[in-house]
Amino acid sequence: MRTQIRLAAFAAFLMLGTSAFAQTSEFKALEAPQGAANVKAGPRAIPAHVIPVPQDVSPAAQALIAAPYRAPAWNANPASADEWRALVKKLADASLPGLASARATLGVTMEPTVIGGVKGFVFTPKEIPEAHRNQLIINVHGGGYVYGPGESGTLEAMLIAAHGGYKVIEFDYRMPPDAPYPAAMDDAMAVWKAAVTMQDPKRIGIVGTSTGGGMLLAMILRAKAEGLPMPAAIAPGTPWADLTETGDTYKTNEWLDNVLVSYSGYLVHAALLYANGRDLKDPQLSPIYGDFHGFPPAILTSGTRDLFLSNTVRTHRKLRQAGVEAELQVFEGYSHAQYLFDPTAPETKEAMGEIAGFFDRHLAK
Repeated sequence: MRTQIRLAAFAAFLMLGTSAFAQTSEFKALEAPQGAANVKAGPRAIPAHVIPVPQDVSPAAQALIAAPYRAPAWNANPASADEWRALVKKLADASLPGLASARATLGVTMEPTVIGGVKGFVFTPKEIPEAHRNQLIINVHGGGYVYGPGESGTLEAMLIAAHGGYKVIEFDYRMPPDAPYPAAMDDAMAVWKAAVTMQDPKRIGIVGTSTGGGMLLAMILRAKAEGLPMPAAIAPGTPWADLTETGDTYKTNEWLDNVLVSYSGYLVHAALLYANGRDLKDPQLSPIYGDFHGFPPAILTSGTRDLFLSNTVRTHRKLRQAGVEAELQVFEGYSHAQYLFDPTAPETKEAMGEIAGFFDRHLAK
């Protein structure tokens, strides 16, 4: 038995030594050419390399991180409005069985509603804690301004209801190709104006991921401009805060993020479709260029492989520079919005728990 243990230990030592030798050899092979390529100030040149799946995250997270690119969504470029509609419907229909199964597993009910003249859904968990019974969460769904119509856009609302213990209203804003900007924002503001008649805004939080996060920030800018009440707190997850390709991780995480993959995939096409000829740096399209003074407290979420990690970091820093209380949580190995993808993953529960805890500290009881 002792001999077997010693042999196993020796084999492990050899493996470690071989790995270390390989890494050292790789470094030696790259040291001179990389040094030469980066001897001058300017853009940084890096070698092609393979990024392993992290081993210190949950098995559920490892499966998401290791997954191939999300076809056909990531590089879609339909040639016509009819082709866009067909693709959006195909992806939406495919998502419905999984959403229904998740609601059953999590014990969340979903009921259709209309708020401010906009169709939506109300999500109610099995139990609402006493502290949350007079509180309301509004959810702005993601999807790059084109994906996620109807029930297919309700994943995040279901999760914050289940893991946070809140009543949540998600709304189905209009989208391109039929309704470019400002239709989505007009719907969002109609919902917000209705929400503050239903509940004291000091008891309301707004949650949105990706496009939903960008729209959430644009909603606050517009509410400021129109003199409307502010929510007590917001949770912009990996917000598409800049529709232009500005930010370090648009390049450093390009081809590494297995959800968005590249700005030159569908993102640029969706951005132009939504903007409909408007300047992409208009703060109502790219809220990072707006004034964040007077924003409510915010908690932001992203992942280390997220193409929008820089969008999230830039938003966090701009909030802090404006004197706004802002927290940032970043998950190891996750690509864009993957903290939502598996409803029962430990990281999903942790992300939703952090958001709920933040709201607990800021929403009036």
